[in-house]
Amino acid sequence: MPAAKLERAVQFYEQILATKFPIDTSFPGMPMAMLPHAEPGVGGSLIEFEQARPHADRVRIYLDAGDDLQPILDRVASAGGTIIMQKTLIRDDIGYIGMFSDSEGNIIGLHSLH
Repeated sequence: MPAAKLERAVQFYEQILATKFPIDTSFPGMPMAMLPHAEPGVGGSLIEFEQARPHADRVRIYLDAGDDLQPILDRVASAGGTIIMQKTLIRDDIGYIGMFSDSEGNIIGLHSLH
């Protein structure tokens, strides 16, 4: 996910997801922080890079929020984000979604079964 200020984005995601995102500066001019994930699995990163800036149309991704996405949504405002969609049931067999705007202006979706 693009970040205009990586440290700010890392602080936001560390607060709402209650986990650490160590910053990796081993790529010249392209600092990034990896999202924690289990191997094998899909991962991602926060990145500060001139060619990968937050866009006016914003990025739209969905994160697996574990068993219940509500605790993450509950931390969004205090971390500097905005709730776009409260926890909403899709269907009983699919679960719930919610959306927020992060500290960088990206819109992020969350999914959970409960």
